[in-house]
Amino acid sequence: MDIYCDTHGDSGVSAFKVGDDFIIVCFAKGGVYLYDYFTTGSYHVNNMIRLARMGNGLNGYINLNAKYTYARKIA
Repeated sequence: MDIYCDTHGDSGVSAFKVGDDFIIVCFAKGGVYLYDYFTTGSYHVNNMIRLARMGNGLNGYINLNAKYTYARKIA
């Protein structure tokens, strides 16, 4: 997994992993979730990948747009 840069130091996301059609997000307070094209939708997954790579806004985006549309909880 890649460490989430968190440019403002206030995110609930600590790490992420990007695949061809998915993103796995590790939250700082616990929980690792898979978001994929099939369940979450390519639009949201691609936005999440972009924000993860930028290191800003991923946690907020998930809370507003994809909080309950994960494909599965990994841990």
